[in-house]
Amino acid sequence: MNLAETYLGQQALQRVVGMLLRNPEENLPRLVDWAVKIAPLESHREIARKVKPFLDDKEGNWYKLGMRLLTETHPTVRERTAVNFFVNASFLGIPKQREAEKRLGVKVPWAILMDPTEKCNLRCIGCWAGDYQLRHELSLDTMDRICREAGDLGIHFFVVSGGEPMVRKDDLLELARRHPDKMFHLYTNGTLITPEFAREAAKRGNLVFALSIEGLEEATDARRGKGVFQKVLNAMDILRSEGLIYGFSATYTRKNTEEVASDEFIDLMVDKGAAFGWYFTYIPIGRDVDLELMATPEQRAYMFDRIREFRRTKPIFLVDFWNDGEAAVGCIAGGRKYFHINAAGEVEPCAFAHYATCNINDVSLEEALQNPLFKAYQSRQPFSDNLRRPCPIIDHPEMLRAMVHESGAHPTQLSADETVDEFADKLAGYAAQWGELADRIWEEEHGNEPVAAGLDGLGRVGH
Repeated sequence: MNLAETYLGQQALQRVVGMLLRNPEENLPRLVDWAVKIAPLESHREIARKVKPFLDDKEGNWYKLGMRLLTETHPTVRERTAVNFFVNASFLGIPKQREAEKRLGVKVPWAILMDPTEKCNLRCIGCWAGDYQLRHELSLDTMDRICREAGDLGIHFFVVSGGEPMVRKDDLLELARRHPDKMFHLYTNGTLITPEFAREAAKRGNLVFALSIEGLEEATDARRGKGVFQKVLNAMDILRSEGLIYGFSATYTRKNTEEVASDEFIDLMVDKGAAFGWYFTYIPIGRDVDLELMATPEQRAYMFDRIREFRRTKPIFLVDFWNDGEAAVGCIAGGRKYFHINAAGEVEPCAFAHYATCNINDVSLEEALQNPLFKAYQSRQPFSDNLRRPCPIIDHPEMLRAMVHESGAHPTQLSADETVDEFADKLAGYAAQWGELADRIWEEEHGNEPVAAGLDGLGRVGH
């Protein structure tokens, strides 16, 4: 048992969280002090120690964000999010995951991404899921089973995508009702969010939303369809009115990088109540594949610098899932910290690596985690000593090629006329260009600093 579970127990932990949340302004610093004392891993205690000075500064952007979350959210949402995210998924979940890893011989992830459906009411240019068959769905019973088996392994955080997950909104509300001890983070285009749904979501308290947006109105409507930008802003207003937690998800391309990295865009998101923003660089898979749409290496570096500046100045939590490879100690996919179950049940390393060796409809979750493609990922992670080059798709396509061949994985897209060898060859030029720039940046910032500090006792990347 970990320290938190030994001395307090799960129910006591939840009561302490609830008590501290009742007076946010007074207790925000105490929450961090409490985390330092009982966090199960030293790495988490160190994070809490680093966060505390920022939360002590009542004029600072992080204090303002924390107070906004603690005072503007629905009481049920506030308490359920804190308990599920910090207590269940982290304090109690991670040690349980580590115990399961020893038994299974592979990594047990912190989160699972699953797609209830391939169906979508939009047809966005360059959609990463646009080359699935647009007809498959995971049944409610299957998703329920995944959640139950995940809980046994200490996994309490689920990311939900698609397709458009709101096509299955009634089933998602039911899933959240059945599993009140878990968090469900929905990626949605926002166009199907209604006041009625938001009220029901607030009652559950364990649903959080990331609304897809491409920048301002012209850029968003150009990729997603006329009128979508205003519908996204309206969805934010609806979610805010019910005290739900939400943020934005932006894909940066050669066309919109400077816009989604602008003060104007971030200030708009803050004004609309977004608590967080997730940045994805465009990956040339799915519908309307276009290498020319990829952000240039210079734009990718620019995005990293801008997000660092925003973290220092803006009351919003921002992550760039490629540029933040340094914080995550490389690629998080292949079951290391997360993996993807698509709507057909195919178990993929990540949402952008459309290859699989097994289907969740045929195997248990434990069996799925032990599949040969995940083992191939984990035996190679991190894929580079330069953590600014974390991805086996766009940074090291030769690695993707090798892992697919080694595991015997099959493609999961509708159009499988391009082999993994052809795909890897297509991305080799970009990988080389980014590698040259990223290596210069890494050398300037880190010199010859080794990656080993991020590895666990088994020589694999830790949580």
